[in-house]
Amino acid sequence: MFKPRTILLTLLVMITITAFTHVLNIYQIADVPGILNLVLRWFTILVIIFYAFTKKNLTTWILISMIVGAEFGYDLPEFSLNLQLFSKIFLNLVKTIIAPLLFATLVVGIAGHSNLKQVGRMGWKSIVYFEVVSTIALFIGLAAINLSRAGVGVTLPDGAEQAAVPEVKTQTTHEIILHVFPENIAKAVYEGQVLQIVIFSIIFGIAVAMLKEKHKTTMLKFAEGLAETMFKFTNLIMYFAPVAVFAAIAYSVGHMGLDILFNLFKLLMTLYVALIIFLLLVLLPIALILKIPIRNFIRAVSEPASIAFATTSSESALPIAMEAMEKFGVPRKIVAFVMPTGYSFNLDGTTLYLSLATIFIAQISGIHLSFDKQLIIVFTLMLTSKGVAGVPRASLVILLATAANFGLPVWPIFIILGIDELMDMARTSVNVIGNCLATAVIARWENEFDREAALNFNPKMMNK
Repeated sequence: MFKPRTILLTLLVMITITAFTHVLNIYQIADVPGILNLVLRWFTILVIIFYAFTKKNLTTWILISMIVGAEFGYDLPEFSLNLQLFSKIFLNLVKTIIAPLLFATLVVGIAGHSNLKQVGRMGWKSIVYFEVVSTIALFIGLAAINLSRAGVGVTLPDGAEQAAVPEVKTQTTHEIILHVFPENIAKAVYEGQVLQIVIFSIIFGIAVAMLKEKHKTTMLKFAEGLAETMFKFTNLIMYFAPVAVFAAIAYSVGHMGLDILFNLFKLLMTLYVALIIFLLLVLLPIALILKIPIRNFIRAVSEPASIAFATTSSESALPIAMEAMEKFGVPRKIVAFVMPTGYSFNLDGTTLYLSLATIFIAQISGIHLSFDKQLIIVFTLMLTSKGVAGVPRASLVILLATAANFGLPVWPIFIILGIDELMDMARTSVNVIGNCLATAVIARWENEFDREAALNFNPKMMNK
């Protein structure tokens, strides 16, 4: 068996050779046959796969599946369009976990400790934290798009202004507030309304805490058994994650191709750089100030963030993220309360994207927005971006509503939709990382963070 260092060196050499042949072809320095280039690329892929077998780690397999999927989608685009079925199967299986897992963990967390004051305390602390961090994300997005001016000078494709934007139903403030509370729990579970499930589970947990000991014990044993079962259910489904990730990336590359990257490369890079700045200048200092072990936190969130990146779905990462943060030292009752709530109120990546995309619409349309008007747009987004995560195509709803409110044309949104899937990968990953950190922050504020468990965290603890 080769040592990992030898395998990585081989990988580096093969990538270098492949890149060198591309340069020779582009500048016509030498005529390298396409078949040789293809063979070199796939030989590199095989080396990477061989390396994954030596690691036997789910996170490694997920990351490698992304690389293999991108190459597969590039070489076999038509066939790759049929692979979306596998990623949809994975997403459907994950969605079956969310409702029972949230219900069970919240009921145990609330009724098992009978500390109803703590639930209220965690609630206001979470809301304050979510509002501050997501507002900072909005301003980072605003600053990034003003500095890059990604929408200025973009060459529009023919017929862009006549292109139809998918129809979505905008919601009034009254409807948004009403949307938080479930009218039918079965309907909420069927539609995957996370916030509605959380509200129902909190009230149910409070009701269980008020029961007499005989009935309370029965309900708690049921909820504890259900929670443990759903975590084991999650572990089984995660074995299918590399296949789903491979299929999702292959479909994305096969469906969009790589040319679109060049058309809107500046916008895409503006978002990615802004998100990296947000991670380094906002989330990292928060973790350092609260003395959260950075290295092990990265190891804990790498798997759920990778799944979110590949599938562009926060829901797909929710069960494994909850399990990871519990193993990281955050009590289950805090994880179960903070993380689902954050999925509705703490979408840092999405809020950053919204401010960036709104100004991009103005730039590409040739409309100058003064600084004070941009501030008004940001403060509007502070309100409209909250509580609509369960609405299908929520970011599109908010973009359309914002454009209409400030007299901006809606046709540039169609241009953005061309690379929205690539943008969604990054912002969804940041959403997951932000919510994972939020659970650790609230646990620290509640003096219930197990620092010893965090320092001893090992990815091998997962999926057991």
